[in-house]
Amino acid sequence: MADSYSQTNLLSIRNLTKRYGALTAVDNVSLEIRPGEIFALLGVNGAGKTTMIGCITGMISRFEGRIEVAGYDVRRDYRVTRQLVGLVPQELNFDGFFPTAETLRYQGGYFGERGNRERAGLLLETFALAEKARENTRKLSGGMKRRLMVCKALMHQPALLFLDEPTAGVDVDLREELWNYISGLRDTGTTIVLTTHYLEEAENLADRIGIVNRGRLLRVDSRDNLMRAFGRRWIEVRLSAPVPSGLLERLDDLHPETPARDRLRISFSESAHHASGDGAPVKRLMQAIQNAGLEVETL
Repeated sequence: MADSYSQTNLLSIRNLTKRYGALTAVDNVSLEIRPGEIFALLGVNGAGKTTMIGCITGMISRFEGRIEVAGYDVRRDYRVTRQLVGLVPQELNFDGFFPTAETLRYQGGYFGERGNRERAGLLLETFALAEKARENTRKLSGGMKRRLMVCKALMHQPALLFLDEPTAGVDVDLREELWNYISGLRDTGTTIVLTTHYLEEAENLADRIGIVNRGRLLRVDSRDNLMRAFGRRWIEVRLSAPVPSGLLERLDDLHPETPARDRLRISFSESAHHASGDGAPVKRLMQAIQNAGLEVETL
């Protein structure tokens, strides 16, 4: 059963509900995760994302509904499913007095891989930690500690990796560094589910995105579809004269509008703005206005 099931969906969640007294943290969620994809659960803090992951990974065992990983029930077949999943939690969870390499070998022991030096060495090399193998983990930088957390979760070679707010509270450079590592993991065949409250993170990493609010999964769609629907920016300018029709034609792909005779508004996707690296849609607007012999009075 498991082999045939995993060919279509690696993770299947059906009517998952988790209550804490009067609080419904997860409310009747159903979801399928395909092998080889990066799936982002996008929502504000407290939306229920971490609770969902807890139910899937075995951190929370009492819930309503059914969860299967590769066809195995996470409660009935927990010995199998916990071998299939890896978890990178929000908080650091290793002993700061253990050497870096020893931390990984110790983690491998939980899954029957005691003394797996080759696996630990490979992960340290992959995540640029090899030079710190013998140093105590308390001496690592913040970015190195984050990368070590990912290494720990990968020691037993899970089919499904959960990243809970992987870049929360980190600086921009470290965030982009972690994004590169995460994308590389998907390229090796690891299926990844990440939680985030950063739209930009979901846009950069995910193949599909699920929007979560107050425990409910409101919408699941491809990244491109969601960005077309929600990931747009607007800019409006007031000109020194009425907007000529020729100017609208030159900006047709930026969806120009004229809310007033002397006002011009364009919209463009976040991805187009970031891909250009230089604010190309805005520059095009300003250049077109200048070419038309007009001036911008307010922006």
